[in-house]
Amino acid sequence: MPTSTESDLRADAWRALSTVSDPELDEPVTELGFVAELSVDSAGAVRVRLRLPTYFCAPNFAYLMVTDAYDAVAAVDGVESVEVRLDDHFASEEINAGIAAKRGFADTFSGLADDELHQLRHEFWRKAHLAAQDRVCRTLASTGYAAEDLAGLRLCDVEPGEELDRLLRRRSDLGLPTAPDQPLLVAEDGRPLGAEELPAHLRFAQAVRVSIDSNASFCRGLLRTRYGDDDTAT
Repeated sequence: MPTSTESDLRADAWRALSTVSDPELDEPVTELGFVAELSVDSAGAVRVRLRLPTYFCAPNFAYLMVTDAYDAVAAVDGVESVEVRLDDHFASEEINAGIAAKRGFADTFSGLADDELHQLRHEFWRKAHLAAQDRVCRTLASTGYAAEDLAGLRLCDVEPGEELDRLLRRRSDLGLPTAPDQPLLVAEDGRPLGAEELPAHLRFAQAVRVSIDSNASFCRGLLRTRYGDDDTAT
């Protein structure tokens, strides 16, 4: 039976994993059911097994999740060693070996990949920021804000909660200001959006959000079909 120290460390490691998102779906791997195993021993060694909805999920997406999971758990106080493995994937062997050796994506897939994944990650952050804007604006609209009022709102005008937290995280990822007095709706470069720009911007943000949410729902269904409902770490 785990000691209280092991249980505490496992809880901390789980919280760390909850900060790791599927880059395409912008949801934590813990909520998506992608964590198949999380174990901790008395020496502070942590083992994580990840799984994905299909055998052929994109290897660059998979690599991002595995390396992010490794980095998140390794940063937890009390963790002495980390092993993160991806199961049941056509590139599992290459990804697991690359992460264990702390190689980058290009070295892990030498001859197949030309560079690292910074640009891809930035593109997913950009889409996640748009989707977060749509979620916040939909909530504001449901509480009585008209579309023409949104251009003048600041971050401090949004009710604290999960939607605002997600928006702030994505702004921070993109290097955008997150102070409460900053405009709510900004372009990717941080420029405040004018009222005349909002209709087209929000239509596009809604389309991006619907695409992300639809893909997340589809992936959950594929995961249930592949593994069933009871094979998820908690």
